[in-house]
Amino acid sequence: MISGHGFAARLAGHGFDFFTGVPCSLIEDLIAVLERDSRPPYVAAVREDAAVGLAAGAWFGGRRPVVLMQNSGLGTSLNALASLSLMYGLPVLLVVTWRGFGGRDAPEHILTGEISPRLLELLAVPYRVLEADSLDADLAWAAAEMDARLSPVALLVPPRVIETGAVEAYGAPAAKASPLTAPRTAAMPLPPATMPRLTALGIALKAAGDDPVTHANGYICRESFSLADRPQSFYMIGSMGLAPAIGLGLALTQPTRRVIVFDGDGNLLMNLGILAMIAARHPANFVHLVFDNEVYGSTGNQASLSRGVRLDLLAAAAGFATAVAVTEPWALESALRAAWAADGPHFVLVKVTPEEADVPRIPYAPAVLRDRFRAAVLGG
Repeated sequence: MISGHGFAARLAGHGFDFFTGVPCSLIEDLIAVLERDSRPPYVAAVREDAAVGLAAGAWFGGRRPVVLMQNSGLGTSLNALASLSLMYGLPVLLVVTWRGFGGRDAPEHILTGEISPRLLELLAVPYRVLEADSLDADLAWAAAEMDARLSPVALLVPPRVIETGAVEAYGAPAAKASPLTAPRTAAMPLPPATMPRLTALGIALKAAGDDPVTHANGYICRESFSLADRPQSFYMIGSMGLAPAIGLGLALTQPTRRVIVFDGDGNLLMNLGILAMIAARHPANFVHLVFDNEVYGSTGNQASLSRGVRLDLLAAAAGFATAVAVTEPWALESALRAAWAADGPHFVLVKVTPEEADVPRIPYAPAVLRDRFRAAVLGG
C-alpha cells in the first residue's frame, strides 16, 4: 500500500503544488497529510465542480493542480469538466477513488463503480488505474500528459491501494476571525434599481485597472467585452456558477495581486457554497461583485430567487470582511474605493435593471481566452 505521507511527497516531487477536492474514505490519510501542510495548500471544496473551478484558477496562477474526488463526484463535475477544463484546455490531475470497484461496495456505489472508466472515456480524459508499485510512473505520466495536452488526466484509485487509518484526521484550518460590515439597513428592502448593468460594468472595469477579472457566463461577459476587451479578463462561456471558484483559485495562488469576480445572481445562486469556501480561506486580495438584475437574462428573464433573498447578507453571514449593497453609480464607486483600501474578502451586491445591451458574442476561441489570460496573470 501507498502511505498518505508517501503519496503526498511523490505528488510534490512531480511538481503538483495545489490541492482541492471533496473527501473520500479511500484517501483519508492523503487528505489528512495535505491538510497539515500549508505550503502547497489543500482547499476543502463544497462540491466537486467547485473544486474543478478552483483548480482552473490555480493553473492560471502558475500552479499544477490536483482535484481529489470520489467517483460519484466525477458525475457531479461532468459539466465543469466538459464546458470548462476540456473546452478551454485547462490541465488538472483528477485523483478519482473507485468506489464500487469489482461490484463490491454499498448499493449506492455499484452502478457508479461499473461505469466510472466509461465516463472518463466518454469525456476523452486519459486515465490510468493506480497500483501501489506504479505511483511514480503514473504521476510522471500524468504530469507529462497534462503539459502536452493542456487537458485534464485522471488516476482511478481502487480500494486498498492507499493506506487508510494511519494518520489522524486533522480537519481544515480554522477561518481567521474578521469583523463583518453590512449595511445599517440590512433588514430593510433596497430601493428599486435604476442603474443598467452596462453602466455598472463600466464603473467596475475602470476601477479594476490591470487587475485580473473572472466573468460569469452570459451577458455579463458580452457587455464587459463590448466596453473594454482586455487580456486580464477571463470570459466564461459555459460552466455556470464557477466564476468565483476560478477567482478564488487564482487569488490563493497569486496573493500579491487583487483578483476580481464579475458574477450574476443566477450564477451565484447555483453555487452558494462558494461563499463559505471564500470566507473560510479569507483571501485578502479577493473582491466579489454580483450584478443582480433578479432575472435569468440569457434564458428569457425568468425570475431569480434574489428578488426575495439579499445575497449580500448571505455573504456577510458566511464571514466576508465586508458585504455591502449598492443601487446607484456613486455608491458603487464608493464601495470599490473602500474595497481597494482594505483587506478582503469583499462582497459588493450591485442591483441593476434587467435591460440588456445589444452586444455581439465574444469572437475568441476558448484556447485564445485561456492563453492570453494566463499570460496576463503571470507576466503582469
